[in-house]
Amino acid sequence: MPAFTLYGGRGSSNTDRVRLVLAEGGFTDFDYQLIDLRKGEQKSPENLKRHPWGKIPSVTFPDGFTLYESRAICQYIATKYSFPLLPKEDAESTALFNQAQLEEILYFADPAGKIGFEKFAKKFMNLPADEVVVQSALKQLDAFFDVAERQLQSREYMAGKEFTLVDINYIPLIQRLFACGYGDVVTSRKAVAAWWTRCIERPAIKKLMDADREAMAAAAAAAARK
Repeated sequence: MPAFTLYGGRGSSNTDRVRLVLAEGGFTDFDYQLIDLRKGEQKSPENLKRHPWGKIPSVTFPDGFTLYESRAICQYIATKYSFPLLPKEDAESTALFNQAQLEEILYFADPAGKIGFEKFAKKFMNLPADEVVVQSALKQLDAFFDVAERQLQSREYMAGKEFTLVDINYIPLIQRLFACGYGDVVTSRKAVAAWWTRCIERPAIKKLMDADREAMAAAAAAAARK
């Protein structure tokens, strides 16, 4: 029996956040169940039992323990299975880690998520992007990465010298920015670009990202042949 079941979806940056943590931790003892977002399966009675907001991802354990919200899942899994992605056990390291987590949530995730929704998700919904929302979000991201550029000139990763869960939290939404044509918010800043390269060149993360790209290319080719 697998250690737990992950319920997620293709193209879901929140699901990918959990998958990246599992890949970095070298953890394969889990079952991955896909939820078809296009069919609205996230709103099904079964999924609402796991995630009362009708979203993904969620995880369930054989003893019945269930958890939703990607960042909570990632932190729980990293703690439960002792992945080396959490701060050292001292007050200062923990405080800096928590501070970095809040920076990602408060100043990055909201504008990056808005761009992903407007320029990526809406394509699949046959809806036009709201360019006013996009431009406002881009201004917020520019302001965020200006600060990050200064911070990363004196440290390797977002929470300090070590690669942590905080860095993984950024990866799916930055991938989405690149997919939407806005990767220059990262690549135009020397220290931010170097940090991004360090993150995505980690062997486990690179392997998962390469596999996902290959799967997407194969799916697109199959769709074109129909």
